[in-house]
Amino acid sequence: MSETKSPLPREVADAYVDELIALDPVTGTYLGVAESSSRLPDFSPAGQEALAELARTTLARLDEAERRPGGDSDVERRCARLLRERLTAEIAVHEADEGLRSVGNMGTAAHSVREVFTLTPTGTDEDWARIAERLRAVPAAFAGYRASLSLGLERKLYAAPRPTATFVEQLGEWADTGEGRGWFEDFAADGPEALRAELDEAARGATAAVVELRDWMRDVYAPAVEGAPNTVGRERYARWSRYYNGTDLDLDEAYAYGWAEYHRLLAEMKAEAEKILPGAETPWVALAHLDEHGKHIEGVDEVRDWLQGLMDQAIEQLDGTHFELAERVRRVESRIAPPGSAAAPYYTSPSEDFSRPGRTWLPTMGQTRFPVYDLVSTWYHEGVPGHHLQLAQWTHVAEDLSRYQASVGMVSANAEGWALYAERLMDELGYLTDAEQRLGYLDAQMMRAARVIVDIGMHLELEIPADSPFHPGERWTPKLAQEFFGAHSSRPADFVESELTRYLTIPGQAIGYKLGERAWLLGREKARERHGDAFDPKAWHMAALSQGSLGLDDLVDELSRL
Repeated sequence: MSETKSPLPREVADAYVDELIALDPVTGTYLGVAESSSRLPDFSPAGQEALAELARTTLARLDEAERRPGGDSDVERRCARLLRERLTAEIAVHEADEGLRSVGNMGTAAHSVREVFTLTPTGTDEDWARIAERLRAVPAAFAGYRASLSLGLERKLYAAPRPTATFVEQLGEWADTGEGRGWFEDFAADGPEALRAELDEAARGATAAVVELRDWMRDVYAPAVEGAPNTVGRERYARWSRYYNGTDLDLDEAYAYGWAEYHRLLAEMKAEAEKILPGAETPWVALAHLDEHGKHIEGVDEVRDWLQGLMDQAIEQLDGTHFELAERVRRVESRIAPPGSAAAPYYTSPSEDFSRPGRTWLPTMGQTRFPVYDLVSTWYHEGVPGHHLQLAQWTHVAEDLSRYQASVGMVSANAEGWALYAERLMDELGYLTDAEQRLGYLDAQMMRAARVIVDIGMHLELEIPADSPFHPGERWTPKLAQEFFGAHSSRPADFVESELTRYLTIPGQAIGYKLGERAWLLGREKARERHGDAFDPKAWHMAALSQGSLGLDDLVDELSRL
């Protein structure tokens, strides 16, 4: 009888994905697994522990896989490094019981439940039958989530009051969209007549679960957490920063870098603003002028189509000159985000077989008029050459990597850093010579620098530097952070409020844009130094986009080798 060989790291990683999908059908739907479409995860404490135990078991398997001959090859080493780092970070978050106080305006179990329906296939009656079954699973999913929050209350592990209040408001919007029915009922209304009664009944049950959760959050949870701190402190922040950035950052150095970028960008913005509104007191006065008098798109359908055209144009002009894109990577869709979303645009990856393409999503926040300056670099970020080119390319080369590296192993700061790098790349390539669009790009860059400052500053209660034009010498608070962010952003007040709530909801994530961009720029600089005049940017970009996810320190190391 032949001896059974232990798996190599990539095989361990892909086995983990299979087992993860069994526990987390939301992940299955993101990957395009049809069988996942009828189920939802167990968000209870037991469900959370099952995920953690899978991570622990996988790490033990990885130890053995790395000792096997061939386990230290470059391709296996890169996958093993990512898998170990990600699972270690996830276990640390779990063992700190962070899942027992996950409340906010995005990224919670409840948000996951709602958003997965926007990605669930709807092309056939069979698809809709699965959706009906998934709708019937909503009450149990919400009950499991509520059980976790209840245990958190028992252990005095409180979510922040401000994100809690926002979440209650969001649940109210999901319960009643203004048409006398809830979001799930609106969604189910597009189903086939043959399943109308079944879908309507299941959707009403899902809406009832939303109402029940909202009432409990409002009447029990919110009063219980009243008076709890809105910020997390250095220890918790460091844990979350590791989770989102894939490395243990020097948070004080990162804070100083945010301020350095702030001063650099402010000088550039002032010069650009002078071209638009000479004598403007601040760049944001010039941007406010553009809100009224600049180029804009009128209408929700019209802005969706315009954004689609912007991405299509970028693909046509970049493919073959700065990138080499497979045909299926060239497809990306512009969509309008469902009501009740957070204010920031976002991207969803294609399914593994590309039957569902990559999609960008624009929350309209009730607007029907959209200034162009605020959209161009943002869609270079969300679409092309930003998130779509990276995440769709990972999916395209998944067989050469591992399923894990191309999907669930994503490090947020790697992806967000690439997307911000993509905005800068388009500026470097001369796509932002129009003064309106370039000032909008710089404003977007400033927003990411401000995120580093206020996210680290308020959670760690750091001192505002003496050379700051804003409250020098004072300690950050959420109130000061919102005032600072609003004074250094062209975004409307509701966006600014949503952003600050987001930072309180998911500490450590927002800093990954600017710090991730820095990692990408440093990796490119080192690769260019190594190759000299032979450096080929197009070849480097495609190699960089084909290596899968990595934490920031590992990313710089690997990019430098390309």
